[in-house]
Amino acid sequence: VQLRASGGGLVQAGGSLRLSCAASRRTFSNNGVGWFRQAPGKEREFVAGINWNSASTTYLDSVKGRFTISRDRTKNTVYLQMNSLKVEDTAVYYCASSRTAYSAPDYSQYNAWGQGTLVTVSS
Repeated sequence: VQLRASGGGLVQAGGSLRLSCAASRRTFSNNGVGWFRQAPGKEREFVAGINWNSASTTYLDSVKGRFTISRDRTKNTVYLQMNSLKVEDTAVYYCASSRTAYSAPDYSQYNAWGQGTLVTVSS
């Protein structure tokens, strides 16, 4: 499966963005999907995950209540709605497809990655 992340950009603190992760070549509708981010000089971290049927979602503590992950299986796309953005949310955001039907914070669980989309939050 090939993944393409999009929707990043420059936004002021307090603003919103919606990231999209579209799959091509084959469906990922039976796989868990995760969003990760990597800020300059920092390690990649898990931001949010969703299982294959959307019955379960997980979030990094610092984004709970602000970010929402969802998926549209008919469109083979996963979204990350980001509200109340903070300067510390600035990073390159990556989506990834899990080896299983479930998401997990461990990036070794994922075997397909999108190219990343840059989110910059200004103060």
